[in-house]
Amino acid sequence: MVEQLIVTPGEAANLAGRDPADTLGLPGKAEARKTLKTLHEELAEYQLRLWAEGTRSVLLILQGLDASGKDGAIRKVFTGLNPQGCRVVSFGVPTEPELAHDYLWRIHLSCPGRGEIGIFNRSHYEDVVTVGVMELAREEVWRPRIGHNREFEQMLTAEGTTIVKCFLNISKDEQKQRFEARLDDPTRRWKFNPRDLETRKRWDRFIAAYEEALTATSTDAAPWYVIPADRKWVRNVAIAKLLVETLHRLDPQFPEPEFADLKIED
Repeated sequence: MVEQLIVTPGEAANLAGRDPADTLGLPGKAEARKTLKTLHEELAEYQLRLWAEGTRSVLLILQGLDASGKDGAIRKVFTGLNPQGCRVVSFGVPTEPELAHDYLWRIHLSCPGRGEIGIFNRSHYEDVVTVGVMELAREEVWRPRIGHNREFEQMLTAEGTTIVKCFLNISKDEQKQRFEARLDDPTRRWKFNPRDLETRKRWDRFIAAYEEALTATSTDAAPWYVIPADRKWVRNVAIAKLLVETLHRLDPQFPEPEFADLKIED
């Protein structure tokens, strides 16, 4: 599965050639639920070991267009994990204190500590893609950030953070259906923002900007994975499997007890 998802460093992301409705060979929802349950158990075990080891961290970056399922993925993939070892951060419009610093300041401040799994709902790529497409800054301001992001991620990796970057690839038709579902459901209507319609008008520009950004920043240290996001059950299994395989490769270990021979008196 991983081979299907990765943006091979040095090659084009090829978003146009990737099917947002791809099932990745999964037979259906029922089997996907069983697979996800098994992955949850593995993820919980690895998270405990990572937390106990306390020397390395994992950072999951979820990036994608509006309604691509970032919130849902976080809710479904991280069910049952120990909250002490997880940290979820959502990046919206920068606040005044954040604007008083460089654009990476709030990102670095929110990176996971040793032993933690960090989850970014949006990320420093907003300051490349969204800022560029929505013309919130001049090109000479946002374009160098592509290189900044590569170097920033290289530094994090060298310091012990393994980065898993996921672009949730949703189709324009599926996005429309999800927007309509939000408007029709009083319990979800609050999630709809009229500004989303403005970004939808620039769909092609956003896809082109993501194509450029993913191609330029998928590196050996921090590759991108393009997740088919039209089917939520496929999205959830793909992200969970990526995390489990990443943690399996890291193979965190429980530390040896310092006081193995200590006896507690009656």
